[in-house]
Amino acid sequence: MPAGFSAADFFYILPELVLTGGALLLLLLAVVVPRRDTLLLWVALATVAVTLVLVVEFRGLDVTVSRGLLAIDSFAAFFKVVVLLSAALTLLMSAPYLRVEGIQVGEYYFLILCATVGMMFMASGVDLITLFIGLETMAVSFYVLAGFLKPNPRSNEAAVKYFLLGGFSLGILLYGMSLLYGATGTTSLAGIAAALGGQDKSLILVLAVILVAAGMGFKIAAVPFHMWAPDVYEGAPTPVTAFLSVGSKAASFAMLLRIFVVGLPVLSAEWTPLFYVLAVVSMTVGNIAALTQSNLKRMLAYSSIAHAGYLLIGVVVGTERGWAAMLVYLGVYLFMQLGAFAVVAAMRRSDIIGDELKDLNGLSKRSPMAAFAMLFFMLSLGGIPPTAGFMGKVWLFGAAIEAEFIWLAVIAVANSALSIYYYIRVVVFMWINQDEPAGSPITIGFAMKLTLGIALIGTIVLGLYPQYLFSWALEAASTLPDIAASVAVQ
Repeated sequence: MPAGFSAADFFYILPELVLTGGALLLLLLAVVVPRRDTLLLWVALATVAVTLVLVVEFRGLDVTVSRGLLAIDSFAAFFKVVVLLSAALTLLMSAPYLRVEGIQVGEYYFLILCATVGMMFMASGVDLITLFIGLETMAVSFYVLAGFLKPNPRSNEAAVKYFLLGGFSLGILLYGMSLLYGATGTTSLAGIAAALGGQDKSLILVLAVILVAAGMGFKIAAVPFHMWAPDVYEGAPTPVTAFLSVGSKAASFAMLLRIFVVGLPVLSAEWTPLFYVLAVVSMTVGNIAALTQSNLKRMLAYSSIAHAGYLLIGVVVGTERGWAAMLVYLGVYLFMQLGAFAVVAAMRRSDIIGDELKDLNGLSKRSPMAAFAMLFFMLSLGGIPPTAGFMGKVWLFGAAIEAEFIWLAVIAVANSALSIYYYIRVVVFMWINQDEPAGSPITIGFAMKLTLGIALIGTIVLGLYPQYLFSWALEAASTLPDIAASVAVQ
């Protein structure tokens, strides 16, 4: 065993080990019992549940393990819970969807768990190498998942576009990381911060910041690095799209905060204006583009781009309150976004794709439960009280005002008001337009009902009683270093 490693290192990464073991077990079971779809689903869910319990058990720790490669702290625990809950809901909504599509579930569930493992390392990584490995584990899994509907040309196109643009963005990110390593002589984020403390801000460092921000901008689908999102969201299997829009986004924001807050606090004067521009452009372009969409998945893709802009407000604010508000927003975004995609997945039948706005006509009569749930998801995404989305935006915009980013808050509020139009448009199709489209009846099985129920409860409860989420987000944000103090040292 290499010097510096101990049994404790393996103990602290026990959640990742359990998840990896469960993924490998799924592959084995898929060969031994290939037609036991229900068994494979329950094995996958059990693996995620055990991992979630372990993560919660480690929540109060604040240690760095594996020779400084991983941090086991409240910040990592928060994001791990978000991605694990995303994975669990994705698995639940996938079961009926895969049955309609006729997809072999073993490899699919394996890739979902592999992507989740990558996300968890992205949340814990405090070294550029660890973060890169986690990012690639997640990305490669999604490249395959996006093209999992092999006979579907749209799915093939989504996979090719995501792979090509993802590879290009990865090159940009790696070049920025290599510049940071060349300038500091270390890949440790704490080491980079310490090394930069005694250096002048050279052009190389500014270029490194720009390149790393561009690479991360692709992963969070911020404008102008968003070109892949609408096509990939539309072409990929709907549950994969849901997981990509929530789990991948959460893990990417965790990685972004680790790099810029932990590794580059002394360069905050350079990257804060950059993220300010990205936030404004992303929320504005995303909302305007969503106004004209007739495909639900493309509309939710542009909506996701706008929400990336909202989330970047927390990065711009650069305070503990701002980071906590960003974490709160990710926590509520989990339920409302996955819930919306679950309704889209539920409308998929053997003779109907079900992802167009017109497919929602008369949904209140055809499936009252789905229509009622979708109503709350749309209101929450639009930030209408008393839903969770409203509380998330109140905290996020309030943090911007508290940090005196008044115009950023004004622009965000205006964009939020603009977004209400296309969210209410979905409600009109479900509840006002009564011309029912052709196709077989919508049947919602137990797994889909459970998915919708959990998402709906989360959306309502976190809107009425958000205190626990707020306190946990503040606890997680407090583990990040104080940027103002880091700059003051200079």
